[in-house]
Amino acid sequence: MIEKQATGAIVSEHELSEMRSLLEQRSGILFDVSRERFFSGRVREHMSEKKMAHGSELLRTIRSSNVEYDKFLERLLTQETSFNRYPAIFRALEKKVLPEMHMKKFWENPRALRIWSAGCSSGEEPYTIAIAIADTIESSEAWNIQILATDISKQALDFAERGVYPRRELETLKPHHLTSYFTQEGNDFKVRPKLRNMVTFAPLNLAQAVYMGKFDCIFCMNVLIYFSEERRAGLIQRFFDYLEPGGYLFLGHAESVAKAGVNFEPIVVGDSLIYQKPAGNKKSAAMGQEKR
Repeated sequence: MIEKQATGAIVSEHELSEMRSLLEQRSGILFDVSRERFFSGRVREHMSEKKMAHGSELLRTIRSSNVEYDKFLERLLTQETSFNRYPAIFRALEKKVLPEMHMKKFWENPRALRIWSAGCSSGEEPYTIAIAIADTIESSEAWNIQILATDISKQALDFAERGVYPRRELETLKPHHLTSYFTQEGNDFKVRPKLRNMVTFAPLNLAQAVYMGKFDCIFCMNVLIYFSEERRAGLIQRFFDYLEPGGYLFLGHAESVAKAGVNFEPIVVGDSLIYQKPAGNKKSAAMGQEKR
């Protein structure tokens, strides 16, 4: 059995495999061969910090304690995100999706818009969505707007809840966004209530199916790449079920619904590809044509 050693921590290939299996079982996250170096390095870092000499100690600890398991998982999560991370996606939201939603819902009472940011990390994505809504929908404060932002990382959610970011994190935003939607506090900027009140943060493990009602849009950007193909297909089906007819799914550039066997309609908007759930009236019309 090959052993790997660094900074005094010794962990076998079998122990690493057991840890990967436990993580996939509980979180859905798959640390496959392509992430082997990252995974084993983070494991040994964690063991060194906890002053554990052998991988068997870590395995016993994370199996017997939810608190220690959560700390271990946090070590492995990479929270890579930023405001307006994918400009083309948010242009599609502003130029096509939100105007369409505005027209569709304008005469509803109350006017409501529900968006889910699945895997929201430290909050930049849901706050960028809120900025797009405030910029695009006239008198958005008169709408019942809920952006549900979920993540498996409690640390990331705590950061997002505070809504305070260093200036360098806001460089991708336009200057008027800083003055309109943030308050400067020393060298940092705090999200103003106008945005903060749109967003509700909550812990959620995507590996566990929890129904949260219907949504007009779902963002799941660069999250599916961490799951197995089978689990990805299951999640995409859940997203389809959770969307209102005519609702939209936004995925990362390296992600697709192609292999999931779900009836999304791909739509190209500028430089971005988004997915729409067919509207009920289209389905009804198609059924009517079949009958004729």
